[in-house]
Amino acid sequence: MATLSTNGALMKIGELAERTATASETIRFYEREGLLPQAPRTAANYRVYGPVHQARLLLIRRCRALDMSLDEIRALLQLHDAPEQSCAAVNALLDTHLGHVTERIRELTALQVELIALRARCTEPARAVDCGILGSLGEARQTSSPAKPHVAGSHRAKR
Repeated sequence: MATLSTNGALMKIGELAERTATASETIRFYEREGLLPQAPRTAANYRVYGPVHQARLLLIRRCRALDMSLDEIRALLQLHDAPEQSCAAVNALLDTHLGHVTERIRELTALQVELIALRARCTEPARAVDCGILGSLGEARQTSSPAKPHVAGSHRAKR
């Protein structure tokens, strides 16, 4: 069983959460997903984390800030854990992710154009029954991408 040291080398989940600006539940989630190694426990059954956990969690957080999926992060962590391997796989993963981001930018730009056009349908406040926006939303017409649901990733989750 691990014990908390007085020099701060090990920390409870709350301290790790504070140091990395990550919710405790998110830290537990990353452990369950296998992205963060399971923390040892004290005799009182508290999880304790060390500098390795903190560094890995910061790496995960940076990847999430770059909007990488958990699978992409998992692949990067596997490569990170094998420092002698070529970084060609890292480059390929990032190139693929960049392609996804480029496509999302295109989708969001089309969405913006459509929303601007929709907003232009109602320039003066009026009764809801006369609202050009509501009337347009009710029309049976094709949009730029009718088969696609909401643009994936356009609203950030808090993880």
